[in-house]
Amino acid sequence: MNRFSFSVLLALAVAAAVGQAGLAHAEEPAIGFQRLSLPATDRHRALEVALWYPAETVGETTPVGDNPVFVGTAVRVGAPPQPGRHGLVVLSHGYGGNWTNQQWLAADLVAQGYVVAAPNHPGSTSRDMAPPGAVMLWKRPGDISRVIDWLNGEPRWSGLLVAGQAAVVGHSLGGWTAVALAGGRFEPSRLKAACDAHPLMAACGREIGVLGGDGRPSQAWATLPPAAHTWGDGRIKAVVTLDLGLSQGFDPESLSRSEAAFLVVGAGAGNPKMPVELESRHLAGGLPSDRTRYVEIGDAGHFSFLGVCKPDAIPRLEAERPGDGVICQDRDGRSREAIHRQVSALVVGFLTSTMPPR
Repeated sequence: MNRFSFSVLLALAVAAAVGQAGLAHAEEPAIGFQRLSLPATDRHRALEVALWYPAETVGETTPVGDNPVFVGTAVRVGAPPQPGRHGLVVLSHGYGGNWTNQQWLAADLVAQGYVVAAPNHPGSTSRDMAPPGAVMLWKRPGDISRVIDWLNGEPRWSGLLVAGQAAVVGHSLGGWTAVALAGGRFEPSRLKAACDAHPLMAACGREIGVLGGDGRPSQAWATLPPAAHTWGDGRIKAVVTLDLGLSQGFDPESLSRSEAAFLVVGAGAGNPKMPVELESRHLAGGLPSDRTRYVEIGDAGHFSFLGVCKPDAIPRLEAERPGDGVICQDRDGRSREAIHRQVSALVVGFLTSTMPPR
């Protein structure tokens, strides 16, 4: 899953708030932006959430998410939202990522009329990486449901949303999160069986927190009651996965019963850590065929779904920690910007046909 070194991630997260140059989507007008802090409740943990929305053309644009590695996006911080009802899309980042990772897609969705939210998932986000075995991935779907609850219950935002429905777009571990919300039942024993046969998969790593050092389901997962392995949210009408992981752990019957519509996007073949045939392609094969579209992008790598990297990003990353430059490397062929255009067109086309923005 998209995991880079903690030190690099921490530096990027701190720098991501506001930058100065090299912006993607700078031509996009009226993209409003807010940072939200959702307090902890008896059922949910505290969350930091980014929110993009169609806005009035008021005030100056400000670069957000721009840092020494990634290109940012021009937004209007705090601009008044456009009136009317808008479909809600929630983004779920991968392991070790953060809310900035797919803001290139958020900008395109807002341009179509959607409101887009993206929480940082505590324990598996760049500013908050829990120690191995303490990640508690099962809390991720609850984070998304909490964001939907909060936005629909907050007077400032509830009037802008089409009530009772949402879409989820997830990259890597975020894709797993999205499938769980659509009714996929996750069983660590199934993942263990897959890891016994394919131990190089990133999903098998102890740091993910599903399997322990002995290769068996971790103690945290083993002590969860059976009912806690299901996190479906009936408001989820559409799901997009971008090169997801851990799909081998889903119960096939639960996938076949899901009522959501799915767009499953896989990166090209040949990555032993994220084998598309065992992850995205495997998932698509188990979903209802009449509501599922599968697209494999041959020249995309696992990190092609992150933001556009600056020209000197790879040497910067390699100087900090050799090997981290991989997050800015794509397969031979098109640029990351071109891959993003293809993915954005796929996602926008899918969502507008299954859950219109207005």
